[in-house]
Amino acid sequence: MSDAVGQIEAAMVAVRRRQTRRTLAREAGAADDAVQQVLDAIEEAEQDGRNLGVTALAAALGVDQPRASKLAAGAVEAGLVRREAEQHDGRRSRLELTAAGRERLAAVHRHRRARFAAAMDGWTPAERMEFARLLTRFVAGL
Repeated sequence: MSDAVGQIEAAMVAVRRRQTRRTLAREAGAADDAVQQVLDAIEEAEQDGRNLGVTALAAALGVDQPRASKLAAGAVEAGLVRREAEQHDGRRSRLELTAAGRERLAAVHRHRRARFAAAMDGWTPAERMEFARLLTRFVAGL
C-alpha cells in the first residue's frame, strides 16, 4: 500500500466519522437525519429519471424494507414527502418530494456547499475543479 492510499484511507475515515455525527445536516436545520437521508435518496432518483418506492428506498439506503417503510413514513409525517399511487399498478406507490421537502433540500444544499467552499478557501478554481474531478472518479470506483 502506498503512502497516498494510507492518507486517503485516513481522510475517508475522518469524513465518515463526521458524517456519522451528521454535523452538516444538523447545522443546516435538518433536525432528523433519517428524514434527510430519505430526501437525498428521492432527489438522487429523480435526477436519474427514476421513481422511488419503498423497496428502492431500502436499496438506496442499505436498510431492510420495514426500516425503509418507517423512514418514509417519518418523511411523510413531517410533510416533506408524499406517497403517490403508481399509474400502472395502483397497489404500489412512489415517494415524491413536497414543496416543503424541496425547500428543505435547497436549504441543506446551500449550507453544505457553503461549508465545502469554506473548506477550500484559498484554493484556485483549477484546484477545485481538479479535486471535483478526482473525487467524483474515486467515488465512482468504490
